[in-house]
Amino acid sequence: MTAPDQPEISQPSPEETALPVPLLYRDAMMLVIDKPAGLPVHRGPQAKRRVIPVLTDHLDALRFGLPRKPEAAHRLDKDTSGCLVLGRHPRAMAELNQMFRDGRIDKTYWAICEGGPAEDQGLIDLALGKQSPERGWWMKPDPAGLPAQTRYRVLGRGRGAAGPLCWLALEPLTGRTHQLRVHCAASGFPILGDEIYGSAGRDAGPGLQLHASSVVVPLYRKRPPIRVEAPPPAHMEAALSACGWLPKP
Repeated sequence: MTAPDQPEISQPSPEETALPVPLLYRDAMMLVIDKPAGLPVHRGPQAKRRVIPVLTDHLDALRFGLPRKPEAAHRLDKDTSGCLVLGRHPRAMAELNQMFRDGRIDKTYWAICEGGPAEDQGLIDLALGKQSPERGWWMKPDPAGLPAQTRYRVLGRGRGAAGPLCWLALEPLTGRTHQLRVHCAASGFPILGDEIYGSAGRDAGPGLQLHASSVVVPLYRKRPPIRVEAPPPAHMEAALSACGWLPKP
């Protein structure tokens, strides 16, 4: 089975091939890159303790003639791959930030989960709060926390070495930290390879199986929304194939 929103992959130009990260889209206002799994967007506490690459180290190569480096307009976890939107100048950043705050930018993620939901589509409505001050960004279901909603759709089901798997399309309707990972785990189908909320300690596999597959940005009033898609990363292909995904020729 091939999902209807599987990305069309165009051939990059020589200029784009030399970039430190794959470029999916560029215009005068924004860039969309395909962030590799394992690359932090910012130099947070973990990156400061150890000398590891972060996306901000490479932003100068993404100026394309503008005097300023672009900036990330939203977040992706270090181990999540896929579409990341960057604003190219202050006015663009202000517009993109407002659009994300207003929920006008649609994001779809692909996830491979252990087990899976009984229904083929639904809504996870579960407020989230921090686990504790000592745990930093780690989150937990919390009735007194911030509202959080995720729409899900089953794209395929299969089996892995450790049991049943499910390929989900996840649409976050809110933007809480670790929302998709906590929502899936709390619903009984943790994302494969999740070291915090899943069973990665028992079966770590090739890494977190969560990918920002597409983003839709209505950036220009007189033009159709910009839809950008990122192909799944290599470390997810085996599990996706087990759930019925077929790569395009």
